[in-house]
Amino acid sequence: MRCQWITALPLIAVGFLPQFAHAAEITANVTKDGIEFKSGTVVVAKYVTDPKYPKPFLFPVLAPENVPVTRGYPIEAATTGGSNDHPHHKSVWFCHGDVIPEGIELKVKTNEKNGKGVDFWSEAKDKDGTRRHGQMTCVKVGEPKPEVGGVSVQTYNEWLTVEGVKIMEENRVIRFIETAEGRLFTFDITLKATVCPISFGDTKEGSFAIRTHDELRPTAKTGATVSTAEGKAFEPPLKDNLPIWGQPTAWIDYSGKVTEKAVGIAVFDHPDNIKANWHVRAYGLNGPNPFGRELSGFPSQKGKTELVKIEKGGELKLKYAVYAHTGDAKTGKVAEAYDVFKK
Repeated sequence: MRCQWITALPLIAVGFLPQFAHAAEITANVTKDGIEFKSGTVVVAKYVTDPKYPKPFLFPVLAPENVPVTRGYPIEAATTGGSNDHPHHKSVWFCHGDVIPEGIELKVKTNEKNGKGVDFWSEAKDKDGTRRHGQMTCVKVGEPKPEVGGVSVQTYNEWLTVEGVKIMEENRVIRFIETAEGRLFTFDITLKATVCPISFGDTKEGSFAIRTHDELRPTAKTGATVSTAEGKAFEPPLKDNLPIWGQPTAWIDYSGKVTEKAVGIAVFDHPDNIKANWHVRAYGLNGPNPFGRELSGFPSQKGKTELVKIEKGGELKLKYAVYAHTGDAKTGKVAEAYDVFKK
């Protein structure tokens, strides 16, 4: 397969527009195992960096009125009638299922069919308990920085093989701003090939993703409506692979009711990113994947085999966001929040 070499992509900073500000004081507090994002005195989200987990993630994520919109399992015990599948789906996360460190011999590779590298997506183990997945370790957290309408915190990750060998570094800045309708968490991601050239394998298992609250699964008649940036809306009940699976769009929103309150959660893909195709399913998985090609099964990628690659010493910039809101996609002003995000 041919490879697309990436040294850098331009990244536009989030535009914290004055009209997108909210009355509550927005702060962040760094703890020994993560970053607490607060609206007033309430922790509305926590970015978990505890190395006991295979990768950092954001949990909980609370919409206005402090309604949870992502799944608690496996960080919390599954609720009665709740799901306990896919334990690697931890609320909000970023990684990829086949990261190939060119020139480094791997004793343990991904279980993915046709995979050649390290699996950072699943948390697969052999029958004897031998771990088959990589580790993304947060090695440093910066001081929170107040910004117009919000706060930001810079973090530093190392991507390690199953054997603990570093193959890539990452700078990740998490920002939080709030409106009356919603809470926006943006992720500025810079992947750095400081050790060797990096290729991103052709798999559907990636990359920036969320697992919605069980009450927002569209599989049930009372579940969420799934909406896209193009104005498409898919009403529940829906089956596993949604009609937009493996297709590009700027954002996808799941809106429904949690504890009888109308809420939703959207994922945003920045227009400066490598165009992603969406790994989006009715059981609540929602995420853009910029690396999957023909072998991923994405319909839009038929005949495409050119992998994304970072040359040694180069970097790749990506930018995503989650928006936890009240109401549906229209009343929660998802499109307006995306306009703020993409500036």
